[in-house]
Amino acid sequence: MHWQIQWSGDVKRMGILVGRQPHCLHDLLWRHQSGELHAEIPVVISNHADLALVVEAAGIPFVHLPIVDGDKAAQEQRIAARVAEAGCDFLVLARYMQILTPAFLTGWENRIINIHHSFLPAFAGGDPYRQAHERGVKLIGATSHYVTAELDAGPIITQVVAGVSHRDTVADLRRKGRDLERMGLAAAVRYHIEDAVLVSGNKTVVFE
Repeated sequence: MHWQIQWSGDVKRMGILVGRQPHCLHDLLWRHQSGELHAEIPVVISNHADLALVVEAAGIPFVHLPIVDGDKAAQEQRIAARVAEAGCDFLVLARYMQILTPAFLTGWENRIINIHHSFLPAFAGGDPYRQAHERGVKLIGATSHYVTAELDAGPIITQVVAGVSHRDTVADLRRKGRDLERMGLAAAVRYHIEDAVLVSGNKTVVFE
């Protein structure tokens, strides 16, 4: 068993990686500003510049680090440097649509939180809401988990679901899905900040 001691007065530093979709980022920033998430956000990093104004309006440094000429390794090295410079204790992927390589993940075990846009392991892959709609499901969900080298297979922290009916369109499912992603990610981040997650193998014990 691996164990550690965390002082309750220490404030964790949360780095955020984001893509073009804003809903999870907006939610995290709002919860941070309202005092719901007791953490510092020293940097938000993105491979796109779309959300720079949103982040800067919150008084948080925004860093645009695109993948240049397909050189993902170089981009990840730049991300790692900025994360180290900012002194981040853990990272949150707020709909960051890039797969992190094993080289980047080394040393970050159980310290990178992702939100997956479906109730894993069902409907993995592209456009899960269309898959769900075509299957006629009555529940959709979102799954927040720690990131590992195996895609979308890390220890699950939270899962949230919502009911759907035959009246719902694909657009309705996507809208409901965005709500679930926000709630699931925020809950997982809060549990991590509060040191309420124990990881055992590929499972977690969450003290709610």
